[in-house]
Amino acid sequence: MREKYIGAICLSLAASLWGGLYVVSKYAMNIIPPFTLLFLRYLTASITLVIACRMTGVTVFPAGGRTALLQIGFIGYFLSISAQFIGTNLSSAHMGAVITTLSPIFQSLFAVLLLREKMSRREGTAMFTAFAGVLVIILIGNESGGSTLWGNLILLLAALFWGYQSVVARQASFVHSPLTITTAGVLTATLLTGMASITELGRWDYGVLTTWPIISSVLYIGIASTAVAFFTWNKGLSLLSSHQAGPFFFFQPVVGSLLGWALLGEHLTWSFFVGSALIIIGVYLSFKSE
Repeated sequence: MREKYIGAICLSLAASLWGGLYVVSKYAMNIIPPFTLLFLRYLTASITLVIACRMTGVTVFPAGGRTALLQIGFIGYFLSISAQFIGTNLSSAHMGAVITTLSPIFQSLFAVLLLREKMSRREGTAMFTAFAGVLVIILIGNESGGSTLWGNLILLLAALFWGYQSVVARQASFVHSPLTITTAGVLTATLLTGMASITELGRWDYGVLTTWPIISSVLYIGIASTAVAFFTWNKGLSLLSSHQAGPFFFFQPVVGSLLGWALLGEHLTWSFFVGSALIIIGVYLSFKSE
């Protein structure tokens, strides 16, 4: 039971930190191109995670089981997060936080297909309830003027990729520690985003990197929403089943939408509060399932 509570805390923390990511990245991408910001994010996270590995004696990139780690880095941390950044830039912080929380649906599907995890009736009810909360926010409360069809479709693709990598990460947790999984995946993504950022050279003012708002944004995105959030998510996945872990991801729209309202002036309707209540109920049912 103690491990279950620790897993719940880790997953809740990760989802909350990602909720704040959409607001910060929306601000930062008005100044720094998406792939460059993503590279700075992973570079900062890589330094943080490698230091953590050295301090704790954890292997950075093990010789065995690399296929899963490379998939996590490529499909999850590179493709999924790139799609999140691009989709959020085309849409809004509010819709970015909401649409990508559909990934638990894909996560449960891949868990059944790849891990043969069976979903209990209570877990299914929890997932349905939390998913209904997201639908209420999207379909009824979609009043974000900056939202675009292409941006939302790209965000949906990001959710699919993240659902897949979460299952692969859980599978890898049977062999590797959460810190190793996170570090190896982030290092892979750093290399890939570094190559992608080359296409954006000369398209922005490098002097902004000396300004405090951008420095603090990069530090939050790299340390809090990447190094810490990815580690706590992987830690939570190692302690709870994929079906139990999935609904915690739905905390993202609650935090993301609240911060979008507080910091970016994005409008919230009654449907947000109804949807948030359903999400919280779904998470509670998931946590109580055996």
